[in-house]
Amino acid sequence: MAPAPDRSFLSRIRAALPSLHPAERRLGEFLCDFPGELASYDAQELARLANVSKATVSRFVRRLDYTNYEEARRHARQEQRSGSRLFLSHPEMTSAEASLLAAVEQSKSNLDQTFSMIVQAEIDALAQAMLAARKVWVVGFRASHPFANYFRWQLTQVIEDVVAIPGGGETLGEHFASIVPGDCVVVFGLRRRVAATDALLDCVASAKATLAYVTDEGLEPDRRARWHFRCQTASTGPLFNHVSVMALCHVLVMRTIELAVTKGRARLSRIEAANEIIGEL
Repeated sequence: MAPAPDRSFLSRIRAALPSLHPAERRLGEFLCDFPGELASYDAQELARLANVSKATVSRFVRRLDYTNYEEARRHARQEQRSGSRLFLSHPEMTSAEASLLAAVEQSKSNLDQTFSMIVQAEIDALAQAMLAARKVWVVGFRASHPFANYFRWQLTQVIEDVVAIPGGGETLGEHFASIVPGDCVVVFGLRRRVAATDALLDCVASAKATLAYVTDEGLEPDRRARWHFRCQTASTGPLFNHVSVMALCHVLVMRTIELAVTKGRARLSRIEAANEIIGEL
């Protein structure tokens, strides 16, 4: 039978726990802490990790109303792609293997994979579009919100009319009503994306503004975006690794300043002069 859409993989486990036999309950408690293990391993490997028998694994998935282990694993994989942090946890993370070195190596790998899929022409084209735009809008929710604010803050070094939305307590309608052709919109859509993301992208497309979309690697290229940068966010722990996202922000802003040439340097000089007069720094 297909998993009921209104019952998540973890909700099935939690509902079944009180009625499970001891070995099954041990497996259920293990998966509540590390649900990604079922998505990643076959039944025999999972049994070894949870210190139960393969027969226990088979009985367990049937108690959760799955026909077999593969059906349960498919359901777990669907939730894994949704971006739940629980699915990034692994039991070995409490050991010495989850070290600083592993985190650094993962960051390097994320950077290499991200920029192997981005060409200089894309960076230049977006930088030029932002410089030529009537206004630059930067959008981000949840984990994407601080990146949108950081990107906007850095862009102000070279572009005068740039705004990050939404602000505190704001909705998007008031802002989106002002987006027109000739504007450039940069949307940060990292997991887990808000439900309104697709509608938001449709609004930008209908306004005929130039769209750049920055996401994790979990999305296929979005045709609504002129540029879709997919950043690798694999992690050694329960939080996504956003090193490549920050690096992309840096590269984009640096190239924008370079392409602004004299105008860009002039604005930077005015900003420094204003800082000296005000004495804020």
